[in-house]
Amino acid sequence: MISLFIHITFFDVLDILLFAFILYKIYMLIRGSLAINIFIGIALIYLLWLSVRAFKMQLMEALLGQIMGVGMIALVIVFQQEIRRFLLLIGSKYFTINYRTRFLSLFKFQKKSKPILNFSSIEVSLKNLSDKKIGALFVIANKMSLDNYSHIGDTLNAHISSRLIESIFTKDSPLHDGAILIHNNKIVSARCILPISDRVDLPPHYGTRHRAALGMSEFTDSFIIVVSEENGAISFAHNGNLYYDVSIHDIKKALEEEFSLI
Repeated sequence: MISLFIHITFFDVLDILLFAFILYKIYMLIRGSLAINIFIGIALIYLLWLSVRAFKMQLMEALLGQIMGVGMIALVIVFQQEIRRFLLLIGSKYFTINYRTRFLSLFKFQKKSKPILNFSSIEVSLKNLSDKKIGALFVIANKMSLDNYSHIGDTLNAHISSRLIESIFTKDSPLHDGAILIHNNKIVSARCILPISDRVDLPPHYGTRHRAALGMSEFTDSFIIVVSEENGAISFAHNGNLYYDVSIHDIKKALEEEFSLI
């Protein structure tokens, strides 16, 4: 007699949740890019392969099996950037560089404190740069190390001040092209080159700075602030999302979740 009841264990539920979580993360990484069309095509071929196996269509199963075998190699080649981004996501968001601090905080041996950020000086510079329509790009490091990006630019290691920030982004300044990187409440470097997002669903009014801000937020857990050179609009990027033309209050509210603002 066939049992009409399905026995579901804890590990079955865990398996489903983990599978759904991985699919969701993959979708968030490739959404809006050309890679999502390739992913859908591979998924359809895989479903077709499962169907012909279920109906025992041996010729089609052999053909699609060969395609799937070669397709796995092609998958790594085509999605090498997305795979790299996924591994960076896992490493940066779920395993921070300060392992000892996180481990001790779990047992309350050490009180978790937010890093200090001199946002008052950043706020003044944002207002002045926006009023003068001077393009600017700020990268505020969070938990993930950004040494690979800071070494590309010019090292400053200077205290945050509105006058210094405005002088950096002045058009006549040799440091204005690129981004400034802020870490441990200091301007670590300027003229830093950021990765450009390859998403194809972005609005046409997003310039190079906005695409760089979005790309940096896709690869790291940092906070990126953009000032548009065309209209002075202030935007904010974090966790692969860009919030266009927002208020400084909105940026401050988002930063307060990770930093102690002064």
